[in-house]
Amino acid sequence: MFSSFWRSIDRFSLQHFKYVIRELKKIKAVNEHNREFVVDLLQCIVEIVTYGDKQDPLIFECFMEHQVLAEFVRILKTSEISNIEAPLLQYLSIMIQNMDSEQAIYYCFSNGYINSIILHPYKFDGGDIASYYVSFLRAISGKINRDTLCLLVKVHGDAVVSFPLYTEALRFAHHEEKMIQTAIRSLVLNVYNVSDDMVYQFIMTPPVSDYFSDLVHRLRDLCFCLDSILYDKGEVETQTRRNGLILQSDKIADELYYFKDILSVGKPRLTRLVTENLLNGLVFPILFSLLASKNNDESGLSSVTSLYIVSHILQVVGGRSMINNVACVILYHFLNLNMRVESEENTTDGHDDVKPFANCLSEIERTISCAPELNGAESIGGNYLGAHWEDFTSGFSTDEICSKRRGVLEFVFSEDRSLVLASIFLLLILAESKDLDCFLSPMIGLYQTGVVMLQNNGASTSKSADASIFSRFMPEILNAVLKVLAFQQSLPAMMLWHVGWCLRKLLGFNREGLDSDNLLLFTTSYDQSRAHFLKELDGIWFDHIPDALRTEWESCIRALEQSSQYKDPLFMFELVLDQQSTNGETSSYFAWQRMDDAMKAFILHFQLKTFIFKSALVEKPFLNTIPSSTNDSGANRSLNVSSASFGSNVSLECGMPCRIAFSNSEIRDVYVIPVAYEMIGKLILAEKHPFRSRHGVVIAIAPLAALCPKIDEDHPSWLLLRIRNFDPRFYTIKARNNNLSMSDHLADGRWTLGFPNAKACEEAQLAILNEVTKQRSAVEYMLAPLLQNDLGLAVDKGSYSCVTP
Repeated sequence: MFSSFWRSIDRFSLQHFKYVIRELKKIKAVNEHNREFVVDLLQCIVEIVTYGDKQDPLIFECFMEHQVLAEFVRILKTSEISNIEAPLLQYLSIMIQNMDSEQAIYYCFSNGYINSIILHPYKFDGGDIASYYVSFLRAISGKINRDTLCLLVKVHGDAVVSFPLYTEALRFAHHEEKMIQTAIRSLVLNVYNVSDDMVYQFIMTPPVSDYFSDLVHRLRDLCFCLDSILYDKGEVETQTRRNGLILQSDKIADELYYFKDILSVGKPRLTRLVTENLLNGLVFPILFSLLASKNNDESGLSSVTSLYIVSHILQVVGGRSMINNVACVILYHFLNLNMRVESEENTTDGHDDVKPFANCLSEIERTISCAPELNGAESIGGNYLGAHWEDFTSGFSTDEICSKRRGVLEFVFSEDRSLVLASIFLLLILAESKDLDCFLSPMIGLYQTGVVMLQNNGASTSKSADASIFSRFMPEILNAVLKVLAFQQSLPAMMLWHVGWCLRKLLGFNREGLDSDNLLLFTTSYDQSRAHFLKELDGIWFDHIPDALRTEWESCIRALEQSSQYKDPLFMFELVLDQQSTNGETSSYFAWQRMDDAMKAFILHFQLKTFIFKSALVEKPFLNTIPSSTNDSGANRSLNVSSASFGSNVSLECGMPCRIAFSNSEIRDVYVIPVAYEMIGKLILAEKHPFRSRHGVVIAIAPLAALCPKIDEDHPSWLLLRIRNFDPRFYTIKARNNNLSMSDHLADGRWTLGFPNAKACEEAQLAILNEVTKQRSAVEYMLAPLLQNDLGLAVDKGSYSCVTP
């Protein structure tokens, strides 16, 4: 250890630094006996160098003069034990991270010292050495720039032949520890942002370039895992599967955002390579297998998972290359169909003009995409497309081309509701994409600008607009979505909101409005939602409806107005999962769930009805305000009692004497006071005040709406009450995150009140029911404007225009 003389000297002085260096050079080999001393020396050197880099230039000159980094390398190579590696890497990381001067960084990266440390044969089979090593690599990557990067590569002629920082980092690219994965990805992005053409040539040449295909294979494996969870045939409850899907989808999203980060570097050659790997390794195989007329599924993924993956890739990764490649494959059958239809129409008219669709078709077959962001790089087609395009196009027979139920339209008009929504969602992403090529956008949908073009340019644009998928098949597509909406009783409320989102988006593309058949279908669905909602006014949660309605109203608007770019496609899987029915369940938790679902379904239908007829959503619900009764003495008395809380004093003027035995407690004489004021309803139990004979002390309170008072058949003087123990306010966050399981709720409580005789018991039951009726009437009065059919929804009015202004 350091002598007492040197401990008395300023530890950051140049003199002390030279002493520490001499001590380090005396070490011939590191062993168990001197390890702690060597670690102290390394720590001291790093602290002094870090100080000198900012405060004393002479210290770093000394550091360079004595080639201290070479000593670090020597210590590493001559060590007889491996447990010196972790602290050495840790202290080097700290030193490099804290260096500010360009001279210091340039020196450290020179002479091959850093590469020697990187290439040292560490033993990564145990301990934390991997974490320290990756932190060291990341610290280096944080200091590289275009000038210093050349110091870390080995060049032969005009080509980079070695880049240890990058290649060694890739060994940990798929490490089991998430923090190490994240550090490596940060390092990789740092390298991409400062690399020159020579380094990119190295990065994009096999076997180094295999990293990109490995990323795609990893993503593909995650997709298969997602699919297996979705269709798990084991005895796994729905919520467990749902949680598994959420977890797996998060992993997939992480991978996609990493691809997005790589593309955001903005290097054309890198963009081409990454996009090509994604297309050839995942997107094209999925789409070709999904859309080709084959009974077997070559991709191995289910159709709904395939549509989910492609949609999510378009949302997260995006870009003109990806968007237009997917659109070309998706639209191939439709372009064939349009070209054939136009040919037949022109033959009938005596014309021979099928160039618009023929040109689009030949454009697709000639080159899938040459995106502007590639800036002259090779066009993206790739090996998979070249090898399978002919098989894909020949897979459509003449009869299938003539059928609208082929290609993506096969899923749009499927009997499987999950495929209907998933395929429409994919089309909506493409239709709303700003990156979609101008010759493809008219094939999918008609934007609002398209409406103006139609009005200005006349018939020439009309024909092209009517030839889009959304224009030609809009009534059938709307019908398919409305049929899903009609299954509202078998769908969770949030799933209905997803269906409503699709419907609203489609109505935005529709210039003609709903035809009579579709209007009848929606009317029936609306009436059902209204009837279910009205039924809840007789339930045990009617007192929560007004407040919950205001909250969910805003949530519904946000859900309906959400952009397709940011909407989570995970909703596609909800219809595949087995839904847990609450029918027959009597607890307050399940009653609340039914009320909440019915309320959300009605809010959705109300908003859709308004949008159909007025092309707008209603910002706030139409509710009456309950007038205050300040001059009514009875109302004032009810107000005072209804505001009572545990331990407060209340008047016993309206109280009814009875007895109750709580659990683990003796029988107590109490007064029961049912009270309703406006929408507030309580049942109060109070014990007589010891000093004020006409007042009592509140010992228990229960919600009035859920009591359901019932006289015991065997004991006519006993009144049985149900007590709501479930509080939805504490479950809102869990429910919205889909983490609320069937077993999370509390069982309802039970009170048994004993009255002096049967008549007193009947009077108490009647008093409670009267107060419940008053409370329910207040809620009904408040909701009355909302429940009126003031928009005049009627089938005999025919079709209505719903073009968004």
